[in-house]
Amino acid sequence: MIEILDTTLRDGEQTSGVSFSSQEKLSIAQMLLEELRVDRIEVASARVSAGEAEGVQKITAWAQKKDFLHRVEVLGFIDGGVSLQWIFDAGCRVMNLLAKGSLKHLSEQLKKMPEEHILSIKKEVENAQKLGVTVNLYLEDWSNGMIHSPEYVFQLIDGLKDTAIKRFMLPDTLGILTPAQTFDFCSQIVKKYPELHFDFHPHNDYDLAVANAFSAVEAGVKGIHCTVNGLGERAGNAPLTSILAVLHDQLKLKTNLREDKIYTISKMVESYSGIRIPNNKPVIGDNVFTQVAGIHADGDSKNNLYFNDLMPERFGRTRAYALGKTSGRASIKKNLEAMGIELDDETMRQLTQRVIELGDKKQVVTPEELPYIIADMKNEPKEQRIKLINYSLSLAKGLRPMAIAKIEINGETYENSAAGDGQYNAFSKVLWKIYTQLGKPKPELLNYEVNIPPGGRTDALVQTTITWKFNDKIFKTNGLDPDQTVAAIKATFKMLNMIEE
Repeated sequence: MIEILDTTLRDGEQTSGVSFSSQEKLSIAQMLLEELRVDRIEVASARVSAGEAEGVQKITAWAQKKDFLHRVEVLGFIDGGVSLQWIFDAGCRVMNLLAKGSLKHLSEQLKKMPEEHILSIKKEVENAQKLGVTVNLYLEDWSNGMIHSPEYVFQLIDGLKDTAIKRFMLPDTLGILTPAQTFDFCSQIVKKYPELHFDFHPHNDYDLAVANAFSAVEAGVKGIHCTVNGLGERAGNAPLTSILAVLHDQLKLKTNLREDKIYTISKMVESYSGIRIPNNKPVIGDNVFTQVAGIHADGDSKNNLYFNDLMPERFGRTRAYALGKTSGRASIKKNLEAMGIELDDETMRQLTQRVIELGDKKQVVTPEELPYIIADMKNEPKEQRIKLINYSLSLAKGLRPMAIAKIEINGETYENSAAGDGQYNAFSKVLWKIYTQLGKPKPELLNYEVNIPPGGRTDALVQTTITWKFNDKIFKTNGLDPDQTVAAIKATFKMLNMIEE
């Protein structure tokens, strides 16, 4: 069983531009410990701010009620007990003490001898014992220590191995190790001190954090540190999702993590941090369970030829088949099957060609749009029960944007106006005023994405994709126009006609 420490709330918060409120910290901590079942969480650095103390207090108060207090940790420093007291007063009972894991850091930053450093660490540990606080020890810059001064690293551990330190934590602080080096250095440590517990704390500067974690576990370390979505300073830390998948699938090892909760926590942290999850991020990216090439969709229909062990259902997700210029009959058929639609061979051939043509024009086709395309192909006019007759948008400095719109619903016209925080927001308010007047149900806007082609052309087509929720169904519509707001309006009227039917 490999122990997982999540440091999203401490190391992850060192991501440029990321700062969690105390309530957000509590929500993330609750999800990590109670739902995802991470073994330990590192939630803060001591002495940072009053807000940081408030956040820790909220977490520890909740954790104590749940008997999780021993799983909540705070980074502390060798400062004569000041950090220790801060941690204790915040209600935490585990301190992750930061020591120097390389001779260069020790001599140039602290300007101390190894013997002095060992004595000062022992003093902090003794003081912690008096307060009933457990101590884990970070050997900061350990990777450089093993490269340039391994004798110092062994001297440090030799001097502290018989103290009350519960875990020795080995950080690749600058993300410089290769998997081969990680295996070598961790093997040396584990073999020399088999009675001690060692964690590995990787950083991702060379995009090797997950590979290095793999090597560390192979070498015998008992714990791995990571963050949700790979948040962290510079290039970030090892992503929790990738660590989970590698441990479970590649190394065939067990953890306490619940795979079906990983997507929920990732989306929560994405929302709170403002850092978007890349579409191709393993396990949690929007595209990673989407087949694009038609040959792959065909293979999935023939004994799952293009599946691997990362099945989307494990992580609370579903497989999708994208529609575009590389789509084949199999991709389109998969989407039609999901909607209960069957087509004859000739109609399927025509539909496939139409989807490819739209893809060549850089238009994204959503599954919900397939019935409309089929109707168009058959030269049957698609009835638009909701039509935009005309509208006016205004934007002036010092004034709120305004929108006036006239729409037709089932042959009746309605007109209204509204101010908003932006032109599209104002236009939306006009629509919802009319819908409220008629007692019609309104959808919920979940996400709004704009894709602007690179190159600086101001006349280029802009694609706006809006994600909606209506009657517990989540779907997307697209609009294409040189004007971003007009593209969003087109996407909105697609949606209104869909839900009208």
